[in-house]
Amino acid sequence: MFFQNIFIAFNSEGFMSFTLIICEKPQAAMKIAYALAETSPMKKNFYGVPYWEFEREGKRYVIVSAVGHLYGLGAKQGATWPNFELEWEEKPGFSKKYVTAMKTISKDASDYILACDYDVEGEVIGYNALRFICHTETAKRMKFSALTKYDLLNSFKELEPTVNYGQAYAGETRHYLDWIYGVNLSRSLIEAIKSQGAFKILSIGRVQGPALSLIVKKELEIQSFVSTPYWQVFLIIDDGKGNQIEVKFPDNITSQDEAEKFLKLKGKKGTVSTEIKTEELKPFPPFDLTTLQIESYKFFRFSPAQTLAIAQKLYLAGLISYPRTSSQKLPPSIGYKRILDRLNTLFPKLTQLIENTRDYPVQGGKTDPAHPAIYPTGEFSEKLTQEERKIYELIVKRFLACFAEDAVIESRKIIAKVVEKEFFCEGKRIIKQGWLKIYPYQIQENEIPIMNDEIIVKEARTEQKMTQPPRRYSPASIILELEKRKLGTKTTRSMIIDTLYKRGYIQGSQIQATELGLATVKTLEKNSPTILDEALTRKFEDEMEKIQEEKDKEKMKKEEQVILQEAKKLIIKISQDFKDNEKEIGQSLIKANKEQEVQKQESSKLFICPECKKGDLIMKRSFKGKRYVQCNNPDCEKTFPLPQFGLVKASDRKCEKCGRQMPVLIKKSRPPWYFCMNVACWQQDAKDKAEAKEKKLQEKKEKSEAKLKELKEKKKIKQQEIKKKLKEKEKVKKTKEKLLKKGMEKKTSL
Repeated sequence: MFFQNIFIAFNSEGFMSFTLIICEKPQAAMKIAYALAETSPMKKNFYGVPYWEFEREGKRYVIVSAVGHLYGLGAKQGATWPNFELEWEEKPGFSKKYVTAMKTISKDASDYILACDYDVEGEVIGYNALRFICHTETAKRMKFSALTKYDLLNSFKELEPTVNYGQAYAGETRHYLDWIYGVNLSRSLIEAIKSQGAFKILSIGRVQGPALSLIVKKELEIQSFVSTPYWQVFLIIDDGKGNQIEVKFPDNITSQDEAEKFLKLKGKKGTVSTEIKTEELKPFPPFDLTTLQIESYKFFRFSPAQTLAIAQKLYLAGLISYPRTSSQKLPPSIGYKRILDRLNTLFPKLTQLIENTRDYPVQGGKTDPAHPAIYPTGEFSEKLTQEERKIYELIVKRFLACFAEDAVIESRKIIAKVVEKEFFCEGKRIIKQGWLKIYPYQIQENEIPIMNDEIIVKEARTEQKMTQPPRRYSPASIILELEKRKLGTKTTRSMIIDTLYKRGYIQGSQIQATELGLATVKTLEKNSPTILDEALTRKFEDEMEKIQEEKDKEKMKKEEQVILQEAKKLIIKISQDFKDNEKEIGQSLIKANKEQEVQKQESSKLFICPECKKGDLIMKRSFKGKRYVQCNNPDCEKTFPLPQFGLVKASDRKCEKCGRQMPVLIKKSRPPWYFCMNVACWQQDAKDKAEAKEKKLQEKKEKSEAKLKELKEKKKIKQQEIKKKLKEKEKVKKTKEKLLKKGMEKKTSL
């Protein structure tokens, strides 16, 4: 009855037939409304949900928006585990009012246009809104890559006749697969732990498993690595013309005796030649999402997930094109000249560095059927945060560099031959900077002389080094590795790595597998290796790509069912493996979790409790997330507050007031801060600061009063001087008048 009254109230406003445009986010809806409206669009509100209305060419349009996914997959009632009985259902919470609004507003719509992001997830959001809210599967499609008026008008003029069913069904298949894998297998892990009388939330998934396996394999390589010594040999050679340089033997020598034989080359003669090459270095191609995430981590240490979130905000603000792209190509349709002219206005100092603009930008090899590479739209906002500005300007510089000239690099290679052995030295210098003036790519310049003819060895030396273990993945390099192996999508890869962090499987900026991560992979390899099989995951990805490329709707549905049936068979087998080995799996994971908790406690220790002198102070967090330390002695359990941000570590420094050991707070770009946790010291510090402040204020007041008094004295003296001068002036005047009067009297008497 409530919704019926709402509808009557809404319908009484006089809305009859109109075209309903469905967007993904409210901010995008506003941008589209202002771009398409012939006059200012009318913003309206449906019980807290904004929507827009406007007219164009005599036709009425209403724009509504979702807030991301309005529907999610859920298990049907009464389903057993493993569960494959799924259905789309309304998401609870904040998004429910958007569903209600869209249901009511769409009742009088005559036709529909989908204007969600043009990718798999955007298509699923829009397609579900059409099916479950508007009760239709028919709609036209706006395809755009930037939320600018130019792009949106072009998209509206060239509407695609139907929904992109390939993206919709591929996206739906992905949702089903992720649910079937993720929920069923994660539940099996948790049940295995529960069977042993413990509880911990664990998860594993279709891509999570292979991703964790990659990190664990790298960790095991590092743990099993045995460092061995090796020697490098260097000679200082002289050509007798004032040129001396150090050259290096190209091979590492594993025997010290063999390396020391090279020391006998001192004083020997040889020959030298210099190879000179000049090469043109082309600009890097425009950003795809993965490359943007890698460069952002390299320059700013932003995590891949943080970079994507910032890029999404810039896109919704209309400042850059759609960031979730695999493309490294910029088609002419984006309007090169228009964007360059706008950037010239915004960044004149930067654009002036382009000496000769290319007609067409440098292109990369990667493509994406939905979107071009990431590019700036030519718009700008003064409201950007520092982080947003960094990403925005990086994208601008990359885009401008694509239009700049090639850089020209000269490479020199000195080849010295002594007793039939060759030694080398290489150097580079930039002859022409070209695009290097614009994009922050560093080339290490090392100019070396040109040496030809005979040389003599002035010095010979060896340097011992140790072989190094493989480098760990960084948050950026693991994203690149997943892309190379076709695991996950450009959107989900950063989310998967974040999940591995949250579950306690990995830790650190140089990613290290934890005890729990190692044990999980070891347990799965033994009992159910299929979960970690990246070939299987890649096979599903390829099959979903085929659905996306398929043109026949019925074939899409059929292919979707084939993939899901194959997945069901695998999950049934894996679940049975878990059931058969439940005890072993549970015990292994509980043991690893306990070891990890012990390690966490050890790493969280500061020093001995100053109160009881028995327990250790352990760093903890409250239910509200506040950081503090507490003594682990059950008879004490004294707590002390801590600063909420930055790295807190133990130090050897002691407090000058109470003599207690002090921790140190380390923050980026700030000097270390040593602080005492004794509340009495804090109070004394606060008192001292207050007294110092009061003293400073008093001194300032006294100084001000003294200055005022001085000014008054000066003013008084000045006034006295003025009075004195006036009196003297008056006296002179009177004297003159007397003299004048006497003169007049004398003249009269004569």
